[in-house]
Amino acid sequence: MSELERPVVRPRRLRTTPAMRELVAETTLRPAQLVLPMFVREGIAEPKPISSMPGVDQHTRDSLRKAVVEAAEAGIKGVMLFGIPEHKDALGSGATDPDGILNRAIADVVAEVGNDLVVMADLCLDEFTDHGHCGVLTRDGRVDNDTTLQRYADMAVVQAAAGVDLVGPSGMMDGQVAVIRDALDGAGHADTGILAYSAKYASAFYGPFREAVDSSLEGDRRTYQQDPRNGREGVAEALLDIEQGADMVMVKPALAYLDVLRRVREVVDVPVAAYNISGEYAMVEAAAANGWIDREPAIIETLTSIRRAGADIVLTYWAVEAARLIG
Repeated sequence: MSELERPVVRPRRLRTTPAMRELVAETTLRPAQLVLPMFVREGIAEPKPISSMPGVDQHTRDSLRKAVVEAAEAGIKGVMLFGIPEHKDALGSGATDPDGILNRAIADVVAEVGNDLVVMADLCLDEFTDHGHCGVLTRDGRVDNDTTLQRYADMAVVQAAAGVDLVGPSGMMDGQVAVIRDALDGAGHADTGILAYSAKYASAFYGPFREAVDSSLEGDRRTYQQDPRNGREGVAEALLDIEQGADMVMVKPALAYLDVLRRVREVVDVPVAAYNISGEYAMVEAAAANGWIDREPAIIETLTSIRRAGADIVLTYWAVEAARLIG
């Protein structure tokens, strides 16, 4: 090769050593950016493995306490709690029972690691209703948006009384953030924050989660969760939630909606979270179990892609393991 033909610009110079690659890395992945979703189930004597999510359990209250201590020691800064009651009804009464499994678990976790972790809780009725929908149903089986809002308001106040730092309204009811903010403020919980599931899509990747929460759902949630074909709508929903008082917004799922995540990040000034959901987790675990991919690098690459797309916070079932991998 003649001198004139030699490349003038050589990007490979910045890839020559691990130290060089670390020095110029554009995206960081740190334990403090990770949140661990956790399931606690009423009426079991020991943790119950979730078959479609290898390595993830439905916890007892005792095992949950131990697990959140391990999470804090790993360096992550948040947990998102989901409760699974023994008994369900049409109104999801267990969601607003101060002695219900989720509210007792919130109090347990706050007492155990409240100074070290941000304690978040899912604010939705689907785990507690016998029909599996995220709201109260009308006589003809439709989800009644405005009746559901009052249930959400009551649920938020009970969770706040249990000590939660952030409530996570995930039902995609119109006006949910405004109603929850008003209820929290009116009950003296002005410091309790809202992580709004703003752009939550009706995804095929929720399958393993349905097992994780013993879902009773028949049918689908397409009348309230977003159409996967719509990106602008996700941005509009996030802006509405911020207008109504959300402290943070979320895009869910993460991987199939990285474009929406990027668009939301570009137009909002609050922290943006993304949920690396059960089906995304299960795909990597299944491929790794079959020897088709290298599991640990695939985990880190997956989480880094979500950060690169714009997420400040990543909810992932790999949170503790990833924190240990990245140090």
